[in-house]
Amino acid sequence: MSGHSKWSTIKHKKAAADAKRGKAFSRVAKEITLAAKIGGKDPDANPRLRTAISSGKSVNMPNDNIARAIAKGAGELGDAQLEELVYEGYATAGVGLVVDCLSENRNRTAAEIRNIFSKGNGNMADSGAVSRMFQRKARFLLSGPAADEEKLMELCFEHEVDIEDILVHEDTAEIIAQPVELDSIITMLEACGLTPDESGVARVPDLEVPVGDLPTARSILRLVDALEDNEDVQSVYCNADISEDILQQLAES
Repeated sequence: MSGHSKWSTIKHKKAAADAKRGKAFSRVAKEITLAAKIGGKDPDANPRLRTAISSGKSVNMPNDNIARAIAKGAGELGDAQLEELVYEGYATAGVGLVVDCLSENRNRTAAEIRNIFSKGNGNMADSGAVSRMFQRKARFLLSGPAADEEKLMELCFEHEVDIEDILVHEDTAEIIAQPVELDSIITMLEACGLTPDESGVARVPDLEVPVGDLPTARSILRLVDALEDNEDVQSVYCNADISEDILQQLAES
């Protein structure tokens, strides 16, 4: 997981840009709707919904939008037809990608994802070929003053929250834990007045593929960007470990 915090920082910066374009609202609204459909509209009894609402607040989603997404999932505004889909594939240099989608049209989404991989010099893989190289983890990303590793460790100890790691890179801190700890961490952060920039269950790679040259890194990130720009894509997970030097060059280019 050595490069995971670096990757999260890249994702966080892109998420900030997405939020300005309204993409974050759409993605969070879909997650809220599906969570309410699966587990009911009471966030106190539905940890997935509670997490989704927290994600909505982190991108400054209006309360009316959150309430509307919950009502849609609960069937109060018609039946929500969202379906969870997972696609897997490889980018340049054998870097693995797992793409989580929420779609109302499976056939359309599959065709679009396949086309994006093809145009991005990647290729699709069979189910399980790539996802087996990732583990599901509870993941919280904090930035700014909240990204204080020592204080976060103290909070976890005080609240008896069992975490696996806190990864720090630049001005971000990433809390990693088993999915069962998701609700406990949300409760802890809320009690301390901390709002994570990102929260939920994510796919964390067991091993990463080192990427040490600029063209390869650029090719991988372009494919990731193209996938994330698709309206049905919720998250893209990647096992690339891009070196600090290359990240700096990408930032300056």
